[in-house]
Amino acid sequence: MRHLLRMAGHSGRTNMHARNLAIVWAPNLLRSRDIEAAGLNGTAAFMEVRVQSIVVEFILTHLEQLFGN
Repeated sequence: MRHLLRMAGHSGRTNMHARNLAIVWAPNLLRSRDIEAAGLNGTAAFMEVRVQSIVVEFILTHLEQLFGN
């Protein structure tokens, strides 16, 4: 997570701010085998990825408060 936060620090050049990084990385960081086994598709799958990305974005924007130095 700290690496992703460092990457977000370069968002002026890369346009990969915390939200974009969360969208890209959330499905891998918060992977759920139960969800994969259920075979979600369409709207249900989109909603799951949306929730995952919100959680990762929250962690990235509050990293220091959550984990300290």
